[in-house]
Amino acid sequence: MTADIIDKADKVIAKTYKRFPIVITRGKGCTLWDNDGHSYTDFVAGIAVCNLGHSHPKVTKALSSQADTLLHVSNLYYTIPQVELASWLIENSFADRVFFCNSGAEANEAAIKLARKYHNDNGDFSRNKIIAMEKSFHGRTMATLSATGQDKIRHGFEPLLEGFDFVEFNNIKALQNKIGASTCAVLIEPIQGEGGIRCPDPEYLKTVRQVCNDAGVLLIFDEIQTGMGRTGALFAYEHFGIEPDIMTLAKALANGLPIGAMLAKEHVAKAFGPGAHASTFGGTPIITAASLEVVKTLFEEKIIDHCKKISAYFMEKLYWLKNRHECIQDVRGLGLLLGIKLKTDGGPVVTKCMEKGFLINCIQENILRFIPPLIISKDEIDSLITCLDEILMAS
Repeated sequence: MTADIIDKADKVIAKTYKRFPIVITRGKGCTLWDNDGHSYTDFVAGIAVCNLGHSHPKVTKALSSQADTLLHVSNLYYTIPQVELASWLIENSFADRVFFCNSGAEANEAAIKLARKYHNDNGDFSRNKIIAMEKSFHGRTMATLSATGQDKIRHGFEPLLEGFDFVEFNNIKALQNKIGASTCAVLIEPIQGEGGIRCPDPEYLKTVRQVCNDAGVLLIFDEIQTGMGRTGALFAYEHFGIEPDIMTLAKALANGLPIGAMLAKEHVAKAFGPGAHASTFGGTPIITAASLEVVKTLFEEKIIDHCKKISAYFMEKLYWLKNRHECIQDVRGLGLLLGIKLKTDGGPVVTKCMEKGFLINCIQENILRFIPPLIISKDEIDSLITCLDEILMAS
């Protein structure tokens, strides 16, 4: 049966993913089951998406209730779930306005457009370039891959869109040297996820904020992977004592349902008037009803507090592994966005973990990334550590 499903998929689905040979059919909490009944402890969470775990009952109830009431109407009209979700995000962030869309890439597209239009509306017509970071990842659309600082993402899609410059992440002098009269914004992930779980120095982002202020440049934080509690705070910018002008969210905002959001301060957001930007399915009633339940549950069930505690335990266990295995070069990350850098290819470790019932992820060829649901337990972490210890010992 599983082989038949995989064979059929390979004939009809575009081959844009290198998939593992399992068919996932069910999930609950931090556990997934495949078509053959095998269980897996999930340390991928849909790539930092399912922060509440799989099949959370409150999300399921919100979906069911809203599906029985209203699925979709055009954004030509107001809907209550959208207004309530937007209000919650404003009350719990730096921002004054929210634009809803369907994905992280769309949220970043909106941020790019808003930054340019803001300066145009203020008469700064020459300010149209955005500085992004090397090794960054901002999406797969033409604008967002043009803003992504990884050649492997950009290759084959040339000519790329103009208007993007790149500097080294965590190098303030490089930013100072690049920023100029044509710069409209700096686009940055507070922690680089796809780029290798790369955290900034303690004062780096504060200095970036000051550099932007001094140059009259907007600061955009891409919190698509770091937001919604992943780092042990609702948003990663809270760790650094600063605020961006624009922030993008997606992934965990609806715990697996397609949503993106761009948040901005009022003086910037006003550049988006009627007709400036739009999204047919942005903020539909069913998606925003589910997302509202997700964000409330993060606090009602103290899930972010749990993330803070359990991530310290997880990090301690990863350092224990490092001390036992010379093949581990580095331990890195914040909250439950963690990784270990190997001196060798990480792909075989991912496969062996899967065979032993654990789903993990490898990025940049040699960095094992751990981004489980925020409800992960000590017992589940201990089991993974034992598995990794055995695999690395045998390597």
